[in-house]
Amino acid sequence: MSPHREPTVVGVQNFNAAEDAAALRAAMKGFGTDEEAIIAILTTRSNAQRQAISQAFTHEYGRDIIEDLKSELGGHFEDVIIALMTPPAEYLCRELHHCMEGMGTDEQVLVEILCTRTKPEIADIVDSYERLYNRPLAEHMCSETSGDFRRLLTLIVTSVRQGARDEEAGVDHARAAEAAQQLYDAGEAKWGTDEEIFNKILAHESFAQLRLIFEAYKELSGRTIEQAIKAEIGGELKDALSAIVECVENAAAWFAQRLRSAMQGAGTEDKTLVRIIASRAEIDLGAIKREYERLYDKTLESDISGETSGDYKRALVALLGPA
Repeated sequence: MSPHREPTVVGVQNFNAAEDAAALRAAMKGFGTDEEAIIAILTTRSNAQRQAISQAFTHEYGRDIIEDLKSELGGHFEDVIIALMTPPAEYLCRELHHCMEGMGTDEQVLVEILCTRTKPEIADIVDSYERLYNRPLAEHMCSETSGDFRRLLTLIVTSVRQGARDEEAGVDHARAAEAAQQLYDAGEAKWGTDEEIFNKILAHESFAQLRLIFEAYKELSGRTIEQAIKAEIGGELKDALSAIVECVENAAAWFAQRLRSAMQGAGTEDKTLVRIIASRAEIDLGAIKREYERLYDKTLESDISGETSGDYKRALVALLGPA
């Protein structure tokens, strides 16, 4: 994941939380709701600014802004606005919890959230999860997944405690060559694949270090790590390891593909659409837009506009920023 950030939402200068709180109160008070005002304010403020608005709202009116928004809004539009009002790590925790609750687990959501984040982001999620649900994320996941896929996800969320994949730690070329050799020995060079080695290295190393490892692998084996994973490994584990590899190489392209598949076929996966647009807006949504157009020859805005409508569409398009 390149350190290069390309947000579409950066917050506003001369921010005044009390003024925004008053404008939002006016937009929700009395008869009817001024959705345009809600969109204009909340899609342009940063998450930190929205948290300040939330505090000002409670301070001025003795009310919980999220509860007020929920009672005024509905449908997927409400989902977008509540996503924006929730602190980022807490929002992703709620999405993780939701995908594991009830019948069946949505493994794609686990992959999308856990295989694409840097170590500091994962550490935040792990801390928030335990605070919100009073049980460790690793324990909840273990009860909902199985096999090598479970082992990989568990390594990802537990290795942050051992200071692994620290983006700031710099990279080590000698160690990268060693790791590439281990991957080669565990996969292509032998009969059958040792998934444990793939899991350990891909869950543990920083994205910057993995980039070096993958380059060394290509020099050593003559094919990319992606080709090796697709040839050697199957099922959910393949999807999870591929997501890590693709995010190391080009996270924006990986998210662009995920958005595309959410809008393809019968019906739109609105939860995926909302989650990616809301959670990447302050990180790399600008790059995701560019990759989307490069890959599909259409703008992300035109595809989203074709799949959504009303205030829901207006809110998503506002988060995409200018074309």
